[in-house]
Amino acid sequence: MSHGTTQAIDKSVTGPGQLPTGYAPLGRSLVAFVLTAILATGQMYAVIPVMDSMASAWQASTSSLTWMASAFGFGYAGGFVVFGPLADRYGHRRIVVAGMAATAVTTALVACAPGLGPGIALRVLQGITVAAFPPTILSYIAERIAPERRMVSTTAVTTSFLASAVIAQVASQTIADAFGWRAVFVASALAFAVMAVVLRTVMVADLPPKGGSPLAAYRSIPEVLATPGLRLLYLATPAVFGSFVAMYTGIQLSGSVGDSQALLALRASSLPAMVIIPLLTPWLSRIPNAPRVVLGMLLAAVVTLITGILSPGTAGLAALLLIFVAAITIATPAMVGTVGERSGSSRSTALSLCTFCFFVGASLGPQVAGALVGSGFDVLMYVLAGVLLVAALIVFITRKAPAAPRS
Repeated sequence: MSHGTTQAIDKSVTGPGQLPTGYAPLGRSLVAFVLTAILATGQMYAVIPVMDSMASAWQASTSSLTWMASAFGFGYAGGFVVFGPLADRYGHRRIVVAGMAATAVTTALVACAPGLGPGIALRVLQGITVAAFPPTILSYIAERIAPERRMVSTTAVTTSFLASAVIAQVASQTIADAFGWRAVFVASALAFAVMAVVLRTVMVADLPPKGGSPLAAYRSIPEVLATPGLRLLYLATPAVFGSFVAMYTGIQLSGSVGDSQALLALRASSLPAMVIIPLLTPWLSRIPNAPRVVLGMLLAAVVTLITGILSPGTAGLAALLLIFVAAITIATPAMVGTVGERSGSSRSTALSLCTFCFFVGASLGPQVAGALVGSGFDVLMYVLAGVLLVAALIVFITRKAPAAPRS
């Protein structure tokens, strides 16, 4: 069969009662994916503005409420390894829709939590169910969105993961001020239920599930980890989100921006980069994925180094932060693209491990900031610059690594 014939079949739509095999519609798909990405990852940050209210309601210390964020992060990262391989076996739409429907329930349960202990346990559960979305949708984009539009789609979704850190906090604070902290989770639960329906509507139907034991879905994990082009890449991946979260946490813990409104404005000041970089994707995509990761990490390393040396005021920090976020926004989708290129036939599994590494870094970021910021904000910046440089070197070394074979 010729390439042209194969391509024509791939883009066709079958008759009544059969599964569509064409590419997914970009516009409505991307809107649904971006909104769900912000909602899903935003759950990690939504508790930050309401920690005082939750502590008061549960008669707990505010410091202990930090576990409400960490518990979600651990469940979220662990869930990636669970759902990525299942998507390869059972289909992207089935996993995403079931995961978002389940998250509507787990999020509502968090709203009903009677105390800190149950709240932490429910946040772990919420993180696990939310994790059905990120690796599965990235794999879906790589397979079901037209090739010339995949990088734009991936950039928009991964940028939404980053933007959620700001958007979720603003939304949470607004809802909690008007209706109380429990309303934040009630509203989120309703939003997840709506998005489950929307995603089922816009995503292309899955093929019939593969037979055999569900445990067979995880047999590809050792194979993925044994792929030379992926092993070292996974070591570099945590530096991307880890440096991002450590930077923001360090700014807050250092007290370099004392006023809460100024701090919120500083966070929001990086949003333009999260909008501009996806728009520049057609030009950035001319650079191969692995070199683009190196470029983004090197730029981020230079910015952190300059920040440590200059110790700028709020205005200067805002300008440097804008460049730093732009660099991370460049590196993130390129890292996803690099993993996808090297994943062979186990794309969902490889991407689930990639997102796992992203959010392991995000979970470690606050711990790194907390451990170092006492020695000075500049010390934290120097360490982050070093980590980013090492990560860039690792990606550079692996830039010509071969892809895994496709079955």
